[in-house]
Parts: sequence; C-alpha cells; structure tokens
Amino acid sequence: MAATNPISTFCHLHKYHCSVVAITIFCLHLVCYSVIAAADINNNNGGFSAHLIRRTFPNSPFYNHRKNKAFRRLMVPDTPESPLTIDEVDGEHLMKFSIGTPPVDIYAVADTGSTLLWTQCEPCDGCYKMKRAMFDPKMSSTYRNLSCSTKECSFLEDNGFCLVPNMDCAYYYAYVDDSISKGVLAKETFRLTSSFGDPVTLEDIVMGCGHNNSGDISENQMGVIGLGRGPLSFVSQIGPQVGGKKFSHCLVPTDTDPRTASKISFGYGSEVLGDDVVTTPMVDKELFRDQYVVTLEGVTVGNEFVPFSSEANLTLFEKGNMIVDSGTTLTYLPQDFYDRVVTQVIKTVDPILEPFNSNVVLDDPTQGTQLCFNTTKNPKGPDMIMHFEGDAKLKLTAEQVFFEDPETKLYCFGMVNTSRSGAIGDGQVGLYGNNLQGNFLIGYDLDTRVVSFKPADCIEMSSSGGGANIASHPSSFFSIYYFYLLLIVILSF
Repeated sequence: MAATNPISTFCHLHKYHCSVVAITIFCLHLVCYSVIAAADINNNNGGFSAHLIRRTFPNSPFYNHRKNKAFRRLMVPDTPESPLTIDEVDGEHLMKFSIGTPPVDIYAVADTGSTLLWTQCEPCDGCYKMKRAMFDPKMSSTYRNLSCSTKECSFLEDNGFCLVPNMDCAYYYAYVDDSISKGVLAKETFRLTSSFGDPVTLEDIVMGCGHNNSGDISENQMGVIGLGRGPLSFVSQIGPQVGGKKFSHCLVPTDTDPRTASKISFGYGSEVLGDDVVTTPMVDKELFRDQYVVTLEGVTVGNEFVPFSSEANLTLFEKGNMIVDSGTTLTYLPQDFYDRVVTQVIKTVDPILEPFNSNVVLDDPTQGTQLCFNTTKNPKGPDMIMHFEGDAKLKLTAEQVFFEDPETKLYCFGMVNTSRSGAIGDGQVGLYGNNLQGNFLIGYDLDTRVVSFKPADCIEMSSSGGGANIASHPSSFFSIYYFYLLLIVILSF
C-alpha cells in the first residue's frame, strides 16, 4: 500500500473545510437577506417608493381647467381641517394600491392637503359613477369597522358622528364644491408594489369606507389617499413601520410624455439630501393645521424683488402665508401680491405679445384670473426666484412658469389670483401648486417639521426605482452572490 502524503491530505481537508464554511456563510447570508428585505419594507423601519399616475393624458396643466372648479378639495369653513387640494385638471396624481383579503385594486388621488384615506364601498347609495368596481367590505376577511370608543375615531373630531361608544364610528367630509364623503371608519390591510416591483404589505391601516359619496368627482378616482399632517393621514399611520413620518415626491414636468409616472417615497430613504438642498420650516395655523404651511417672503422677477407684503397692505405678510400642495395644479397668490408680481412680469416680456387677463374658470370670474399673452410660443419671460423663510431660494425657468392653454393655444402665466372671497384664508394665503413643483424633489418631514426642495431630473428618478434600504438594492445582493459563488469555485480546485 502506498503511503499517503500528509501535506496533500492537509490541503484537501483545508479546501474541503473552506468550501463548507463558504457555502454555510452564503446560505446564512441568503436567509438573512430574505428576512431583512421583507422586514425592511414591511415592519422594521424600511422605506419604499411607488409611482404616481397622472389622471389624464394631455400635456398642459391647464387641460380642461376652464370647465371645472378651481378649488376642488377645499372643505367647508366650519370643518376643522379645511384641506386644500385637488382641482379637476391634469395635475391630479393617482396612487395605486390594493386593500382587503383578497386584495382589490384602488386608484386614489394622492392628496397632501387632507388627512383622511377613503374609498367608495358597497353598499353605496347616491355614489358617483366609477369606471372600476368598488370595494365590498363583506368580501374581505381582514376588514373591520372601528367603534366610537377607539382613539382613531376621536381623531375625526367634528368630522365624526357618535352617539354611543359601541356604535360604528361614522364620518362626514364636505367640500366647498358640494362634494361629500360619508361612511364609517375601519381598519384594513393595504398592499402596494414598490417602484422596484417589491411587494409592500401594511396591516391595520385606518381608512374611511364611504357609503355615500357625491359631487364633482372624476370617474377615474376611487377615493383619496390623505398625505397631510394629521394623525389619520397615510404618512402618519405608516411612519413607525417605515422609519419615520416623512415622504418625498418628484413630479415630472407637465409637458412630459403622459405615460411617464412620477415617484413618491415614504420613510427611510425618502430624505432630500445632498448639494443644492434648501429647507424651510412648517408653520402651524389653526385653520390649516393639517396642511403643509410655509412662509413665502417674496418673488424675484428678473432683477426685481417683489415682497409678499406691500406698503399699502403691511398686514398681508405673516408667517404661514403659503400652502405647498401637490394636488392643486396652478399656483394661487393673494390679490395684492399677484397684481405686483404680474406688473413686473409684463415689464420683462416683449410688449408686442399683447398681455391680457383671462378667467381661470370659463365664464366664472369669481374663480380668479390669469395673465395670458397673444403668442403660440413660450414668451421666454425672465427667470424667477421664490424666496421662502430660512433663505430657501427656488429658481424657476420660463418653461416652468408659462404654459400653453389647450383651448386658445396661447401661453399663460402659471400663477393666478385668489380673488374668490374667503376661498383661501380670506384671500391672505396662497397655494404653491404642482405646476411649479416639476423637476424638484420635495420632502415633507413631519418629525422635524420642515419642507425641503432640491432640483432634480424627475423623469430619470422615476425610471431608477427607489428606496434607500437594503431591500431596494437587489444589485448589491447579486454582487455578493457572485462573490460567494466565485469563492466556492476557487476552493474546489
């Protein structure tokens, strides 16, 4: 019998043990990755991103706006929330998610101006017409109504109706255009698909199950997903699960291919960081306590700074004079401020273009007026800078400020006045609409109470996926996978 070589035997044993160790580490890594990926998205402070779909396809933000009400989601003055969001125009962004078990797809308006998340539910008497079938709570095994004794019901305040503690918690939301939603508060399982295609499951989300909904509401809308500051908003509810009560969105410009979706991110990874970030503090106002209220100090038009207040109206300026609202298409300014801004814009645009005033809503001057020019090309007016509190300066180009009216094919200024009496804080508060938010990454942090802005290519960001957690980076997993595979192959020889 030939003698064995102890050195050779040692080497084989060494390779064998190394291979076993490498395979074991790889298997442990695979298991840990799977657990962490699921936990990061669903349960353990991991954020996620999703897409926002534009409701209509025309490229201009003024699409059909002349035939619709300007302040679609303003709640009536005697309600505690007074959310200001959606007007019936191209600026609406729908967020797709599923509710119930088995899941039912819902397309709801992503609304930074209100807090309640609601959808139409069977049975539904006097409801508005929808293109898709509505949610039937009786068919879901995870649905349950909330009683009047729950803390969630108390968050409704004057919007809730309860007679005895053990009855179902009823809500009633009314808006100035006579749109209403009435129903019961409930908890349900929500499911979304992240922008990377990962499943996101959120349990026990409080929602309104609307059994009586009517008004000037599009048949494409199946409800509203409230993203405001209140405790019932989607952002507030999922905050503990995703790494904080914060979110950000990057809206593609309104002249982008309508098939291109915008992007919204929640929790960890949604922070607006890096160079060129400017931040302004949120302001608490009783009338708009659930909205993202900030302070606009003025606007620079060309080389001229136009302050928010004037010598003739010193009381106009106060902290909390502008609401940042992704659901309203145009930007609304108080009348005195608007007049001074428009005067400066006219001075800087070629006078041959013949400026004139036009109604924001066709045949209804009470909804405000807008400045238009007798040209079918962008008038290429001056760059503008919005000056927010905290030295937060946002530079806007002529492409962001001027838009083509599809009815007249003429170009109009993207800021209008709030001449409608009492519409927005008695005409003393403006709305920073989504026509000026395109190609900005805008972050809302409810914990630190700030709004952040950063110039961005939102089209590229929409196609790049999202989320900064480990589950949102499959490439990092596959690189590790190939490393271990290569190590095992090497040790086998």
